Amino acid sequence: MIVTGGASGIGVETTAALAAAGASVVIAARRPDDAELVARDLRIRTANPAIQVRQLDLADLSSVCRFVDDWEGPVHALVNNAGIMALPDLQRSSQDWEMQFATNFLGHFALTVGLRRSLALAQGARVVSVSSSGSLFGPVFWDDPHFYFIPYDPLLAYAQSKTACTLLSVAIKDRWADDGIVSNALNPGAIATNLQRHTGGLRTPEHLRKTPEEGAATSVLLAASPLVEGTNGRYFENCAEAPIVPRRPQLKLEGVAEYALNSANAHRLWEMALDLLGDRG
Repeated sequence: MIVTGGASGIGVETTAALAAAGASVVIAARRPDDAELVARDLRIRTANPAIQVRQLDLADLSSVCRFVDDWEGPVHALVNNAGIMALPDLQRSSQDWEMQFATNFLGHFALTVGLRRSLALAQGARVVSVSSSGSLFGPVFWDDPHFYFIPYDPLLAYAQSKTACTLLSVAIKDRWADDGIVSNALNPGAIATNLQRHTGGLRTPEHLRKTPEEGAATSVLLAASPLVEGTNGRYFENCAEAPIVPRRPQLKLEGVAEYALNSANAHRLWEMALDLLGDRG
């Protein structure tokens, strides 16, 4: 199994739970030396030596390509967990893409598509995309996803990227079912991690917050539990399928917007991503 960003935040607990259940887990991390220190502790904590670290920078397509090219054998679960949130100033990747869209979605898209054969080899692989309640703040901005014209807003950029993560799962359901690959997205909930370093910390009321272990639980459920065998193209929160909401809740951000589960949107996004990556395969 692969967990992107598996050495920080809820990624640590996702890795720990999967390894404790007996999985061989690869932590895909931008800073492998730091990740190796975490992996060392997790090997002891889980009594599982099969925790490895490989370098992966999702904002750098050459890094994604190297990761894919170096991979051998099947992938039973790919947990697209890594992410950045609400960068205060507009930043762009080397491809001139808005950085949150580039990292949270396009990097994971390239990784997932690149690993398709390895996922198919597993004969029942699962792709898990960590989305967010932030997706309730905005859809994909089809005509200007990189904020060349729209005035940049940190939350809108984050919202778009997380909506895109959910749409990725819907597209995989429609396109890869014959390969035995299923895919679902999730909202882990409000957890205090480094993800909020640009927002002044977590602002969710304390009684609505989760621990990192609780936040990782839905990812682990979708990656490994027989309880969701065959479930495909859905959006989960609190270890259960989330309802579709007609508008953004004002008090407690739960549920998923219809635009994030819309098949037409999912296929439009898939084609957009292929065009941006220059890959029509």
